[in-house]
Amino acid sequence: MRTRSEPDVPTPRSPWNEIVPGLWMGGHEYTGSQGHPEFAVVRDEFDLVQTLLRLPGHGPDPGVPHHVWPIPDGPLDGTQLAGVIRLAEAACEALDAGRTVLVRCFHGYNRSGLVVAHALMRRGSSAEAAIRLIRARRSPWALHNDLFVAYLRAGLATARLLEELTE
Repeated sequence: MRTRSEPDVPTPRSPWNEIVPGLWMGGHEYTGSQGHPEFAVVRDEFDLVQTLLRLPGHGPDPGVPHHVWPIPDGPLDGTQLAGVIRLAEAACEALDAGRTVLVRCFHGYNRSGLVVAHALMRRGSSAEAAIRLIRARRSPWALHNDLFVAYLRAGLATARLLEELTE
């Protein structure tokens, strides 16, 4: 499984990308126009920010709702999967209310992809269609974590139950 620390995983070219109208996926770092790493700092561009890896100084501004649920880019336990499900539900509720949502992790590939894909699936997409769309709109590197793809294919509720049985 690849993680952000592996050198062959490129830094994204943009801080965030719109996956479907109102639903954005991004990270905390990206390659700027000069080819150097830059920090992706959220101000008030979004109505709701969901963070799966919190780094100080990356926003959002005070007054912007901010849901934080730190999880690893690796195996998740039942509680962590339940939090991912809740974030996806909150993202869908915000979208239904006409709000813009940013879901972010370090690069905006795996953890944010898991939440965004589950939100898309809640809205009627298949796992395969959600994964394809995310990779097309964010990066071919999005959801390169095979375990997260397996969670999506099984369904997060099923994956959660299976993880809880092994705990």
